[in-house]
Amino acid sequence: MTQLNPSLLQLAFSARIMRNALKVSLVVGTLLNCLNQGEAILAGGAISWFHLVMNYMVPFCVANYSAAKNEKMRTSD
Repeated sequence: MTQLNPSLLQLAFSARIMRNALKVSLVVGTLLNCLNQGEAILAGGAISWFHLVMNYMVPFCVANYSAAKNEKMRTSD
């Protein structure tokens, strides 16, 4: 049964939005890691694992929220 007006959280966890947010975070996160820690990575030096994870998590959360919010606004009309 399809819910006519799903909550923002339900939309955010939908397979389509999660898959899209994951793709965005892989591209943007990789670019951010190259920009922020590229020298350390290429030199074989120590990298910040916290920053590495955050470089992927922030774009994921932004893309996920943005898509869910957009879908919520589109379907609530």
